[in-house]
Amino acid sequence: MVEFLRNMTTAAQRQSYAISLSAFLCSMLLLVMISILMLIVVRGAAYFWPEPIEQLVYTSAESGEQKQVYAQTSLHQTAPHKVWQLQYSDARFPFGNKALVNADVLKSRRNAADAASVRLHDGRQLFARPLTVTMPQSHPFSAERFAKAQQHELALSQQIEQIRVQELAAIHIKLAEYDRRNVEKEAPAREKLRAQFAHWHKKILALEEERNAYTLQVAFANQQRYTLPLADIASLEFVSRLSWMEKWGVAFDNIAVFLTESPKQANTAGGVFPALFGTVLMVFLMTIIVTPFGVLAAVYLSEYAPDNGFTAAIRISVSNMAGVPSIVYGVFGLGFFVYTLGGNLDALFFTEQLPAPTFGTPGVFWAALTMAILTLPVVIVATEEGLQRVPDGLKAGSYALGATKAETIMRTILPIASPGIMTGVILAIARAAGEVAPLMLVGAVKFAPNLPVDGEFPYLHLERQFMHLGVLIYDGAFHSQTDAKGAPMMFAACLLLLAVVFVLNIVAVILRTRLRKRYLVG
Repeated sequence: MVEFLRNMTTAAQRQSYAISLSAFLCSMLLLVMISILMLIVVRGAAYFWPEPIEQLVYTSAESGEQKQVYAQTSLHQTAPHKVWQLQYSDARFPFGNKALVNADVLKSRRNAADAASVRLHDGRQLFARPLTVTMPQSHPFSAERFAKAQQHELALSQQIEQIRVQELAAIHIKLAEYDRRNVEKEAPAREKLRAQFAHWHKKILALEEERNAYTLQVAFANQQRYTLPLADIASLEFVSRLSWMEKWGVAFDNIAVFLTESPKQANTAGGVFPALFGTVLMVFLMTIIVTPFGVLAAVYLSEYAPDNGFTAAIRISVSNMAGVPSIVYGVFGLGFFVYTLGGNLDALFFTEQLPAPTFGTPGVFWAALTMAILTLPVVIVATEEGLQRVPDGLKAGSYALGATKAETIMRTILPIASPGIMTGVILAIARAAGEVAPLMLVGAVKFAPNLPVDGEFPYLHLERQFMHLGVLIYDGAFHSQTDAKGAPMMFAACLLLLAVVFVLNIVAVILRTRLRKRYLVG
């Protein structure tokens, strides 16, 4: 009896140790996940939050000269000495340069309330003190004069764009039509179009000359001056003067730009809209492709396939497919889908465009098809598990009422197994949204501002290459090693990718919950 109690105590202690170890490991894993998420949130938010501009005086380590600059600063390291990382503007580098400055050589550092952050339409940024606004007469800078000058410049730009879209574009279309009809170059109709083109081109040059008279003159911290065309300026903010609420307003404006504009300056500035759109479109197409094939395969294995060695081999193959490296699927998609299927489609339907390929190059459809093959095992396994949970009594009752096997599957088994099917779809979406390696081979590129969807027939262009948030993050990781501006945008893109996956999963979970309540509770 004593020996029995001793063994029970030992077993209880071992079980307690195992539970404690499991709880410790789970806590550590949760702590690591929260730390990674907090790092992404903090570093990503820094891309949107307006940092104050400071005026610094320091001794350059390269030339030994004393420099005076407007800069945004961040603490680079704390040991063994304080080192500040500067993003500054001067006469040599008006649109930003970076430097590491030891605290020992930093002579002075103060808030530059009179300096502004000037962002250009192409993504570049400048820190300087606005002096005068020319519109076309020169006036001392003020917010009212600057806004008024921008309105006049915007009106001129709209006139120029209207002439290009409505007049010059129509002339080019008519000239192209004459080329197709082999109209003589000296024909009166061509001469008339040339005269119209010359008239409107002269009008554009006059408007551009008038627009170029609108400028902004700024001064750097060392009093050197620089002149900017007003047409190049996207925004001007005195970030050091902003209140807490005004900073939030600027941050929300930056978020709106981030979500609606294209990347600029080698993916270190601007927005990520093409990548966001491409990611959602690719995942949507992949879901449409993989769901029916995965469900059909699971139904065959669960309801039709005999219990023999061949079926066991199929299940083993499906399980092994889930462990194949994703780059292998990318190589398969490039070789089979792009070169074989796409090349044959070009030979059959696009012979007039050869040798320029249409479907024989990487595109969004081949990327979606490749990701469907990659996530197919996940959907098959999850769906088959859901099918096996359907009670045998429901199947027998369906057969007893005279339903055929196909009717039983369609009207009884699949509706009840739909929560399991949605589980497989959720897992497939989560994996497809985060994959990078195969997409780089079958359609995703680091810059493709033209969306796969536009107003031209057939509206959805499945043969086009596209941008993907994962590829954008991969490219930003390399830029951030040499460009301080690239790191915040990379973390912001990471945060957006997590948000996209979270939203897609939440939608799928809500749908799965409704299906479960409808078929398992109601």
